Amino acid sequence: MQVDLAGEPRRPDRVNEDFAAASPEALVLLDGSSSPAGLESGCRHGIAWYVRRLGVHLLARMTDRSDRSIAECLSDAIAETAALHGGRCDLAHPNTPAAMVVAARLHGGSLEYLVLGDSLLVLHLKDGPPRVLGDNQRFPAGETLRRQVWATVPGSAERAALHMQYAIAVRAARNTGHGPWIAAASPRAAEHAETGFVKLGDLHGVAALSDGAARFTDRFDLGSWADAVRLLAESGPAELIARVRAAERSDVDCERWPRGKAHDDASALYARV
Repeated sequence: MQVDLAGEPRRPDRVNEDFAAASPEALVLLDGSSSPAGLESGCRHGIAWYVRRLGVHLLARMTDRSDRSIAECLSDAIAETAALHGGRCDLAHPNTPAAMVVAARLHGGSLEYLVLGDSLLVLHLKDGPPRVLGDNQRFPAGETLRRQVWATVPGSAERAALHMQYAIAVRAARNTGHGPWIAAASPRAAEHAETGFVKLGDLHGVAALSDGAARFTDRFDLGSWADAVRLLAESGPAELIARVRAAERSDVDCERWPRGKAHDDASALYARV
């Protein structure tokens, strides 16, 4: 694979809680699950620490354990990362650091893939429109509350209070069987990822996007998914992110495009196969 990638934090003074990395055989993209200020996590390390270590462990597993399925590689990587926390972190805390995961690797004449959470994998097919995978851990019970967050004024006390309510609700439900599954401390989450294979001969390439980068199509409607993969292939991930940032700056009050955050961490990766 020939891989191009780019990423930006939501603000220059903030650390990027996304992580993307690749080898000639595999790629990973993780989107850390950010928390409202003041919401305890039980962990002394933080989200950026978690996504980087999980991403590195996952990439290593995918490249040196072809005998393990990609879901098993994620399960192994979650367990290995959990062990790095040490005894001072409460990994049973509902707000322990967590991440959405996109991963793919060459497997013989096929591409094996995995998606867990609201990040996306886009198959750039030779015939037909792109195939979009992911956003597979919705939380219907919290959807009304999430839309109430979007309907409030950004930066207001009302939005902060509703955002905190939503964050607590989703964290209480995730990885319990009553809500979304996400990569955190439990290897069981990997069992709920969307996985599969696609023949390399059917692909121009494959893209991975955090939800901040996926705003290009699914929030701002700056183009179709066919437009998005064409832009990624021809101009690169940095150009797609630049267009997302321009749209965000044109709507800082979130009025034209209602959303939880005016700006978000954005990472994108495109691999030619």
